[in-house]
Amino acid sequence: MKIEEAEKAIKAILPEKRYRHSVGVSETAGMLAEQYGGDKDRAKLAGMLHDIVKYFSDDELKTMILRKPGTWGDCLDYSDKLWHAPAGAIYIEENFGIVDSDILNAVIYHTTGRKQMTLLEKIIFLADYIEPGRDFPGVDEVREAAKQDLNQAVFLELQKTITHLLSKSQSVYPKTFEAYNDLVQQLKNK
Repeated sequence: MKIEEAEKAIKAILPEKRYRHSVGVSETAGMLAEQYGGDKDRAKLAGMLHDIVKYFSDDELKTMILRKPGTWGDCLDYSDKLWHAPAGAIYIEENFGIVDSDILNAVIYHTTGRKQMTLLEKIIFLADYIEPGRDFPGVDEVREAAKQDLNQAVFLELQKTITHLLSKSQSVYPKTFEAYNDLVQQLKNK
């Protein structure tokens, strides 16, 4: 699928604000891919499509996830804000024929991260957090880190996400803790 086709598809599905966010994620992912030696076209495509089902109903998302059993079913036991990620991967595979497992996994784990993320997964995870339209406490610190060290930036993002969820007494998806612990080790061994 070409990036222009993906942009047209999301424009037809997403509200304007989420469409602009997705374009920002795509552009940021392309820049991060160039900076860190990733595939710019795949990064831009994954960034463009990452939120494609964000505004589907919870029932639709749950049905999609349950229809295709795999490693994502456990997310149904956590916040419904996570569901659009695995459902989005299912949607783009079924509707656009995208079978590139790295793109699909980048979409699946863009909200949670996971242990041993690939370069593309880290790029999409980070781009979703730091794209220019984002404005919340701590985002500038992560943006600055992203200019220097991809792993450090992803680590900071995970740290800030976990801290935020804990401050709200919300559950934290286990793969997020695993991603955090994995990066602690990677940065320690650097």
